[in-house]
Amino acid sequence: MIRYSEFVARERFSQEELLALSQGLLVEDPPAEFIRLPAPPMLMLDRVTELTRNGPRGRIVGEKDVRMDDWFFHCHFRGDPVQPGCLGVDAVWQLVGLYIAANGAPGSGRALGCKEVEFAGQIRPFNRVVRYEIEIRRFSRLEASGSAVAIGSARVLVDEELIYTIRDAKVGMFLGIAYPDYPRRSANSVGGILDRSG
Repeated sequence: MIRYSEFVARERFSQEELLALSQGLLVEDPPAEFIRLPAPPMLMLDRVTELTRNGPRGRIVGEKDVRMDDWFFHCHFRGDPVQPGCLGVDAVWQLVGLYIAANGAPGSGRALGCKEVEFAGQIRPFNRVVRYEIEIRRFSRLEASGSAVAIGSARVLVDEELIYTIRDAKVGMFLGIAYPDYPRRSANSVGGILDRSG
């Protein structure tokens, strides 16, 4: 485990650390509400190789090793295995959410959309490494609500070939929306619009 002060200064994360973060076990003194990455098999990252901060801008780069037995190759599609493009977009959202948390914003991360996605290639079972390079163009903390938002554009490469571009992927970090007592019914057991005040 690491201290929260170390977490917000980190410039890279190992596979073990990302797995621990998905289980809520990486940081020994986290804020009351703290990010959790999706757990496997939805965790689309094996490591973060770069995380730089420059005021409201920054950069985060993550990688995932392609495994011939990855779960999606068994069903998408039979006789034509390919990683679903939406999982590449989700990997970008996961990284943008991690960027927000590593900049000191507490809460639960939620994907808020993106402007454009273009696919020019694919990921197959015998590829080796997918790399997600994201340039964060805006990181903002919304002090009144305790929320934070980051927007970044991504290049997705497989074995050094550019295969996807994603423009303006947006992720928000929100307080009070976690559902830690799942599967019991409680205040956050039903979804819908995040802000019901208006």
